[in-house]
Amino acid sequence: MKNSKLSVVIFALLVCALPLSARKPNVIVIFTDDQGTVDMNCYGASDLITPNMDGLAKRGVRFTQFYSAAPVCSPSRVGLMTGRTPQHGGLNGNVPLDSVGMPSQQITIAEKLKEAGYATAHIGKWHLGHHKETIPNAQGFDHSFGHLVGCIDNYSHFFYWSGPNKHDLWRNGKEVFHNGEFFPDLMVKEAGEFIDKNKARPFFIYFALNTPHYPYQGSPEWLDHYKDLPYPRNLYAAFLSTTDDRIGALLKKVDDVGLTDDTIIIFQSDHGASEEVRAHKGGGSAGPHRGAKFSLYEGGIRVPAIISWPGTLPENEVRNQIATGCDWFPTIMELCEIPAATHKIDGKSLLPVIKSESETSAHKIFHWKSGNAVAVREGKWKLVMSGKKVELFDLPKDLGEARNLAKENPEVVERLRGKSADYWLSISQFK
Repeated sequence: MKNSKLSVVIFALLVCALPLSARKPNVIVIFTDDQGTVDMNCYGASDLITPNMDGLAKRGVRFTQFYSAAPVCSPSRVGLMTGRTPQHGGLNGNVPLDSVGMPSQQITIAEKLKEAGYATAHIGKWHLGHHKETIPNAQGFDHSFGHLVGCIDNYSHFFYWSGPNKHDLWRNGKEVFHNGEFFPDLMVKEAGEFIDKNKARPFFIYFALNTPHYPYQGSPEWLDHYKDLPYPRNLYAAFLSTTDDRIGALLKKVDDVGLTDDTIIIFQSDHGASEEVRAHKGGGSAGPHRGAKFSLYEGGIRVPAIISWPGTLPENEVRNQIATGCDWFPTIMELCEIPAATHKIDGKSLLPVIKSESETSAHKIFHWKSGNAVAVREGKWKLVMSGKKVELFDLPKDLGEARNLAKENPEVVERLRGKSADYWLSISQFK
């Protein structure tokens, strides 16, 4: 009996002594909100200071043709969470206050990771539903802290829209109050506490920032730093650098607990920058690209995206292949050595592309829809259709989508139009 007990103790000690690299990697997805296509130094911005986001690119792989699943908030999150296009995920537009949200039967990345033994946390913005069956805790997250609707004031934590104004800050389904505390700081604190509690096991954190989405509320030091930039770029820039500071604080926490080399960091903006009145009609930049949030032109759907896992994935490399927000689901599954999804998804694992710049793009074709507009990307061609308006662009040669080649290439238009029609007809059969 004594020998038996001694064996159990020795086994337990050996398990505890195993290097962290022997366990599955942690995963943190950093999802910014309304960040412009080129709004990082490593994407070409010369008037911004973004050292922490740029640091991820230096320690990882940066994509130049990465697309969100949609040009608006809720549908883009469907792509990330389910690996499905918004249409296949059952949510075509933003979730209003009187809507249930994304159908609860959709399988999220959090549910798959939880099944594999991960501790799972949503911290920040949700915007996929606020009924009991569609809040984060009902969609695979052990822990949830943040707001459930589209945006909040970062100090009062109220959702100001058409009224009555609504306080929107929740922890695990219960309303909580942190009046006057800066929401990104609360997010960093909550993430740090979750990491401390779960650092001995693999964890997944969906760190969904409410920034640089309006209201622009940059810190005083950054507002002063950018005071000479033209309005409204100055307000946006201050808020983006404020965001970068909080991303840096999160990454420092991971490093302080010794988990940097054991943690996959994925970074992406949900879609392009806003030109809404509430966003001062601009501030973010799409660089050479046309369009912004809500648009199916490149400025609405082409976004900054990075993946980093020091010591395991390539570092300081760039990939020009086409990739999408739906692809993180299967990519994470493969990197964490979890069996691939048995249900249909639209995403493709990006691991071959991440490992090799010569690998072909994971997608031969991809489809988008926003309101009455649809778009198709196949190779160099992109077709955008809205009502009777039909536009065809040769993207590598025309980043600004300024020259409509539809009349010169009717056979390409008809081919892509047909593929688009077939895709939308098949939505109901996607089970």
